[in-house]
Amino acid sequence: MISRVERGANYVLLLVFATFALWPVGTIVVAALGSDGAPGGLANFAAAWETGRFGSSMLTSVAVSAFVVVVAGVFSLMAGYAFGTMTVPGGTVLFALFLLGLTVPTEVIVVPLYFDLRTFGLTNTFWAIALPQVAQSLAFGTFWMRAYFRSSPTSIVEAARLDGAGTWRILWRILVPAGRPAIVTMIVLTFMWTWNEFLIPLVMASNGQLRTAPLGLAFFQGQYSSGFALLAAGAVIVALPVVVVYLFLQRHFLRGMLDGAVRE
Repeated sequence: MISRVERGANYVLLLVFATFALWPVGTIVVAALGSDGAPGGLANFAAAWETGRFGSSMLTSVAVSAFVVVVAGVFSLMAGYAFGTMTVPGGTVLFALFLLGLTVPTEVIVVPLYFDLRTFGLTNTFWAIALPQVAQSLAFGTFWMRAYFRSSPTSIVEAARLDGAGTWRILWRILVPAGRPAIVTMIVLTFMWTWNEFLIPLVMASNGQLRTAPLGLAFFQGQYSSGFALLAAGAVIVALPVVVVYLFLQRHFLRGMLDGAVRE
């Protein structure tokens, strides 16, 4: 049984770590409300939004992130289900290829990928930004969902099969609802990585018409912002969607992470 002293020490330790984690965030928010050559207060956000033209870049990021999350999520569920519950011909080799996608950094593939997409006339299009990130997210999603399906109770699957349920019904009606925390964790991580991706949009859409939010912030820093307050306000605007998504789904996200840690 944990004593009061141990519990108090745990709270103090957590408070220290929380302070270290939140201090940079608080610093940026305070700077965004300052008046360093800017209107000051909440007016900084409106000024940064207008000056940096974040409307179009945020819309592009929302479209790309939504597409990547949905497409990569669906394919990850199906691939993870196949690798986790079925005997797939050549499954070991195929799964090793998926794992290879987790080890190859974007910097290694972005140049040859650019020339491949240019051959098909896809550069400076939505697909040039979204499809490579679908492939990247699919590698992690398959690995993550395979671990979940392998740890799912086999008795439930066997009982469903005895009742006449097919493969698709077992996946979508039984395993997917039960695996909501794991799926939400995958969605949050995929959204966060896609939203923050910088190199692929920079290389694949160089004409600036499909500029994403991180790219918009970078160009805002270099061309438009004359003070740190507006730059900080722009950073808050770009980071806000990730924070909102995490706060909205944090219960399932934390549960999925903890379940994964316990199963491992």
